[in-house]
Amino acid sequence: MVVEQLVGAFVNILTDPLNLLVFVVGLTLGLFSGAIPGMNGTMTVVLMIPITYSMDPVTGIMMLSVIYAAAVYAGSISAIMFKVPGAPEAIMTTLDGYPMNQQGKLRQAISTAVFSSAVGGIIGTIILILFSPVLADFAIQLSDPEFFAVILLGLALISTVGSGNVLKATMTLSIGLFLGVIGFDPLQSIPRFTFDINFLQSGVSLIPVILGLFAVAEVLKQVLTGGEMIGEAESEDSGESSMFPPVEYLKRFPKILGVNSVLGTLIGILPGAGATTGALFGYTFGQRLVPENIRKQFGTGIPEGIAAPESANNAAASGAFVPLLTLGIPGSATTAVILAAFILHGIRPGPELITTQGTLVYTIFAALLMANVGMLLSNQAFVAVFTKIRHLPRAILFLLIIAFSFIGAYATRNIMVDLWLMLLFGLVGYLFDRYNYSIAPLIIGLVLGPLAEPSLRRGVLKAGGDFGVFLQRPISAVLIVAAVLVFFVPLIQDLGLIGKVVDIGAESDVEVEK
Repeated sequence: MVVEQLVGAFVNILTDPLNLLVFVVGLTLGLFSGAIPGMNGTMTVVLMIPITYSMDPVTGIMMLSVIYAAAVYAGSISAIMFKVPGAPEAIMTTLDGYPMNQQGKLRQAISTAVFSSAVGGIIGTIILILFSPVLADFAIQLSDPEFFAVILLGLALISTVGSGNVLKATMTLSIGLFLGVIGFDPLQSIPRFTFDINFLQSGVSLIPVILGLFAVAEVLKQVLTGGEMIGEAESEDSGESSMFPPVEYLKRFPKILGVNSVLGTLIGILPGAGATTGALFGYTFGQRLVPENIRKQFGTGIPEGIAAPESANNAAASGAFVPLLTLGIPGSATTAVILAAFILHGIRPGPELITTQGTLVYTIFAALLMANVGMLLSNQAFVAVFTKIRHLPRAILFLLIIAFSFIGAYATRNIMVDLWLMLLFGLVGYLFDRYNYSIAPLIIGLVLGPLAEPSLRRGVLKAGGDFGVFLQRPISAVLIVAAVLVFFVPLIQDLGLIGKVVDIGAESDVEVEK
């Protein structure tokens, strides 16, 4: 039954000229919106919703879904080339993608991103097709304690991102958490930490912060140091004529691709989590899946550091459709906008959607599979356009990056203050880099903090003020214990307390022997 409907959906897309044209347009729009800094998939989907009103619901919603999938992938392009995430989902890709680019391994970095994105997206879509009802039942049984415990584990994993100095990582995480609580209280709608400044009432927008910490900070660094954003291609790298990665990639990091694709899908089904959260979890979990010698190289420019977030965020993008289609609950910001498109066309997603709107649902499934394969096949031509930027003079390149950053920062909320916010965080990012503070924990705190707080407070309110509810539920208890161990063990090691305890024990043994 599933196979027949899926085959019928493929036929519906490939044999109908309008559907095929709309699919190609959606794929192209998604690729470019993801690759242009600040112009993410959510914004593009919002802009395209009025156009879908004149289309058949199957065609229109299929286009929006393809835009979302393509934009999640394409954000890695500018992240690798310029250390400018084209979309929030590509934040973690910059940590290893950009260093690889500077080492002259641009094509290898992009090939890794393409391959990992395609694998993650395909696995996530297959899981979506086969297990949507089961995953929906699993998600609906989870409550606020489980949601909070999952996010807490994600926050605890900054001990991995901050390897080498967990204290500094914890400090920057705290800054991100503080930024996340600025604005209206999510439950009581009371202003917090706004200092009577009107624009702070809506909180600190993620896009200006990202563009400042990554794009502006990097341009400032290159201008002051005279460096190059794009490294000279090595002979082995520049000789590649194909953008397709070798089959050996499957042998090089099978655990990362397999585990992170499943993990990303599970993160995606959590309401509100989305592909950005999937990338954060994917990167930190990826470090746990590789040998110690490779783990220490994360952040220095290795393919594993690209494969981990890219496989997870694309799988999470597919997973976000599970609660949308089966429960009518958006799994991410973009699927929330797609939900609006459903309602605009008079369709209410829910448990009966697959039965009542089978053609629509399976067309979305088929389009997501085709989009991931299409991104892989169209990658050579698409990336060729962006690699031409290598030959631009540095001054023009920097101007283009700053221009796109200003456009992206302003387009988010259409207020001038976001431009000043971006410049402020550009200076902060430059200082962080100069004094060896990791930017990633700040972003993790800013993204995950606003997700954790409502779940924590709702869980406590439902339990009548009893915090013990988080340890009384098996899943949340296991996750909280894991989070404590994951965070405090590296922190204790970083402080050298374990070594001191061992030394004290050794000295006592010597005294006893004497």
